[in-house]
Amino acid sequence: MTTFLLELLTEEIPARMQSRAATQLRERFSAGLAGKVTVGSVETFVTPRRLALLAHDIAPASKATAEERRGPRSDAPSAAIDGFLRSTGLAIGQLEERASPKGNFLYAVIAQPGRPTADLLAELIPAIVRDYDWPKSMRWGELSRARDSIRWVRPLSGIVALLGDAVVPFEIAGLSSGRVTYGHRFLSTGPIEIADQASYVATLRAHHVVVDPALRAQMIETGACAAADAAGLVLVDDPALVAENAGLTEWPVPLLGRFDPAFLDVPREIIQLTMRTNQKYFACTDAAGALVPAFVCVANLAGADASIVAGNAKVLAARLADAKFFWDADVKAGLASFAPKLAEIVFHEKLGTVADKVERVAKLARWLIESGAVRPALLPRSPAVIPANAGTQSGSGSDVLPALGPDVRRDDEVTRLADLAERAARLCKADLTTATVGEFPEVQGIAGRYLALAAGEDPAVADAIRDHYKPVGQGDEVPTAPVSVAVALADKVDSLVGFFGFDERPTGSRDPYALRRAGLGIIAILAKSSFRISLNGLFEHARQLYCQQGRTPFSRELDADASSLSLRQNLERNLRLIWAGPVFDFLADRLKVQQREAGVRHDLIDAVFALGSEDDLVRLLARVHALQAFLTTADGTNLLAGYKRGSNILRIEEAKGDAFEGTIDAAAFVESAEAALAAALDIALPEAQAAVAREDFAGAMTALSRLRPAVDAFFDSVIVNAPDAALRLNRLNLLARFRAAVHNVADFSKIEG
Repeated sequence: MTTFLLELLTEEIPARMQSRAATQLRERFSAGLAGKVTVGSVETFVTPRRLALLAHDIAPASKATAEERRGPRSDAPSAAIDGFLRSTGLAIGQLEERASPKGNFLYAVIAQPGRPTADLLAELIPAIVRDYDWPKSMRWGELSRARDSIRWVRPLSGIVALLGDAVVPFEIAGLSSGRVTYGHRFLSTGPIEIADQASYVATLRAHHVVVDPALRAQMIETGACAAADAAGLVLVDDPALVAENAGLTEWPVPLLGRFDPAFLDVPREIIQLTMRTNQKYFACTDAAGALVPAFVCVANLAGADASIVAGNAKVLAARLADAKFFWDADVKAGLASFAPKLAEIVFHEKLGTVADKVERVAKLARWLIESGAVRPALLPRSPAVIPANAGTQSGSGSDVLPALGPDVRRDDEVTRLADLAERAARLCKADLTTATVGEFPEVQGIAGRYLALAAGEDPAVADAIRDHYKPVGQGDEVPTAPVSVAVALADKVDSLVGFFGFDERPTGSRDPYALRRAGLGIIAILAKSSFRISLNGLFEHARQLYCQQGRTPFSRELDADASSLSLRQNLERNLRLIWAGPVFDFLADRLKVQQREAGVRHDLIDAVFALGSEDDLVRLLARVHALQAFLTTADGTNLLAGYKRGSNILRIEEAKGDAFEGTIDAAAFVESAEAALAAALDIALPEAQAAVAREDFAGAMTALSRLRPAVDAFFDSVIVNAPDAALRLNRLNLLARFRAAVHNVADFSKIEG
């Protein structure tokens, strides 16, 4: 056994492509030798200028194999037999004749002797390089004149291929493999000869090249922290930036520099973004966490530290000067001055301009506060409802949105928060037209918050402007303040209703409008804040706001005469098509994804969703968690088994066209187990219903658990499908009543197991 070394020397590989390139080399190499040559561990290395592989414990030759082929029948025409012989390269005497039920056939056993591993590698490596999958690639030199010439991320300049200490000869793009490579571009001079694979890493290290990206990242992290610490500063943790700098250097040297404190007038996030995105610099803070005018850059060169730092500081100063110019101009203009420009930006051709969206979001955010759905701490919980006196679809804005229910307090705090939510919503997109966001799109929302504070807006408004995009991904902060929640929910719900309503829905991996993220955001906000909202009412209100602007989401699903109905009639008639259709299924799938990571079974979510009437996410999750806890107990497992047995019997009978309403005749009981189950249901059913009504789902499960002995006894001693029709009907109705009792909590038919 020996080790194979491959190094592909090239011009600079972009940092973002390096990790995948190394993985691809390992995977293709292993796949190319699979079943041919025994290989131990395979490790890959990548730097900006080289892609390398070390395959350990590789066999010197491939295994001998034998291929068996069945040919024509032995009595086939000679032309057919001759053709088979030519395809195998054998003589007639080397064939075997074997009997089968369909006659005698000729078989060829073709022996394939083992081949030297070096020969296999000489064929495999050029094929891997030719077929390499780069996000972007290029041709170069004279060979680029031919259309079938090799394409690579950057021009190849050298190839090292050693099996042990021997060169594996092959050619790629006019380059012959050998043992010569080159060290660091500036800290090493002349060619380097690699004696054998074992000395590769050490030889390059001696010439200022660290081939292992993990080791370079460690050097950067350790050196950068040490440089900041020596100046009494704290390095801002940024693992992604560490990895990126490791992909830009072969001999990383972290250095501390400083910039003009006057630039600290610019918001911290913009300064950090400028340093990180444009220059790949690390930011520094003081012990209290405040940003300081210092940075750590990573040089790819040792020595002349002062000149390197000065050059980097000069470049950064120019970047920060631009950022400060944009920021000062935006502050002077004021955030509100940018809002009218939103009317010039098309949000989507079917959904109107960004100004149209802002108008809808502002009204919906205000309603969320005024309805009591999103409430200040001083108000009791009260799910938002659609009251009976709601106006018509074609009326004015005040007619379309429902009046407040009698349980909502119209006090000064509600009015104040509603005003703040509407104000925040009207300003939440304004920063999109600022010069700062135009230059740094990543700070949208963040820039809006700072501009709002600079303009004297309420801090709650400023925070809502920043937070209305959140959460943007797993682990991101979730808004909890009432004003922020109202604006964030309104923005996401408006998008979901609009794009789904106009048939712009995610398909497969395609989600151009980030609707999956919006759905997960709605779920995360409601779960985190525990605000009680009727999603049916919320989504219908969002749809009505589109209708006010002359757009009708879900128009294909709605009845043609729906416009003549009141809001309540419209809702009752059409909401099932909207909510229980694509949007319902979409949010249910997103909830399964979100809860799966929390350890919640997807079938339990299906079991609660299947009830059809549960549209309060907080209550739904409480049901799910109580159900999961219940099913881990012996009572829960046995009750589920009894339910499935009874439900299967009912399903078979109902398939025949019969219906069972749960009406039973106690006088018709024959077995004591029938009466016992009926008596148990008389006690458990009202207890479970009362527990569900007060949202004590654990209590409802406890009530249902008391049915277990009666259910077990019923199935042990009672024949449900008795010969007597009346007796059979009474017993089936008893099972239907048992099923209905269980369905007070969840549809157990959706539960697996």
